[in-house]
Amino acid sequence: MLLNTRISVPDFIKTIKLDIILITSYAITVGVLDQYSLLSKISVPLGITAVFGTAVSLLLAFRTSQSYERWWEARIIWGAIVNDSRTLIRQAISFYDKDHEQYMVKTKEIAQRQIMWCYALGESLRRIPFSARVKTYIDAHSDQMNAQNVPNAILLEHSRALADARENSMIDPFQHVQMDATVARLCDSMGKCERIKNTVFPKAYSLLIHTIIYVFATLLPFGLSDEYLLVEIAITIGIPIVFIAIEKTSILMQDPFENKPMDIPMTDLAQTIEINIRQMIDDREIPEKVNPSTYYIL
Repeated sequence: MLLNTRISVPDFIKTIKLDIILITSYAITVGVLDQYSLLSKISVPLGITAVFGTAVSLLLAFRTSQSYERWWEARIIWGAIVNDSRTLIRQAISFYDKDHEQYMVKTKEIAQRQIMWCYALGESLRRIPFSARVKTYIDAHSDQMNAQNVPNAILLEHSRALADARENSMIDPFQHVQMDATVARLCDSMGKCERIKNTVFPKAYSLLIHTIIYVFATLLPFGLSDEYLLVEIAITIGIPIVFIAIEKTSILMQDPFENKPMDIPMTDLAQTIEINIRQMIDDREIPEKVNPSTYYIL
């Protein structure tokens, strides 16, 4: 996720550099043709060009709005994960029978499982190799882990542990229902993240916007004064690049789980959850929060 105090304009320019090169080449070509070829006699009223500019503006407004909704929904989901993670551990601390000999062991087990679940979920959504910590946990519980969906397998272990706690009279049936409902909410959040991850934004929409932008860039020089070629080319380059920059921003925002600067900061949130959980169970090994070294956090 981008930080307000550190926004790298050069990095964003690198992201759209190919589009800048294409638009610049196209604008120069059209501008020269408008000045020195038979096309110089053609004049297109600015009103017609404005129609295409308006169409691009409306399409970009809709595209940006939809992309931001996807990004914001993902952020809301991870906010719920933070809350439900704290709730689950608080329930374990409060509900488990403190006189039971396995109280501390079971409480720490569920805390460790929840911490690993948060890291595993973020890494699986980004489709990157699991970190050393998660791999170690998977190896230690290889007989219980589903290789295809590790986060789901960890939640299943939560459910099995709760059922075992009920059978051993560590929690009563009502408490079991409450804790299982929390696990169900975590599962629901995981499913929502997977829905966003696996739902592809229609590529035809980007193609339509790009086509209209290039039509706009084609018509614009024929509606401008031919007295100043450089000014005409500059305007023909500048306006389409602004449109493309807006569209590229929406493309980056529409996929919040791609291990890029505009991602939801899942690793950072998982670290926050880990610190909170370890403090709740009075763990002495509380990790320090990792400060970002770049203009974004992941």
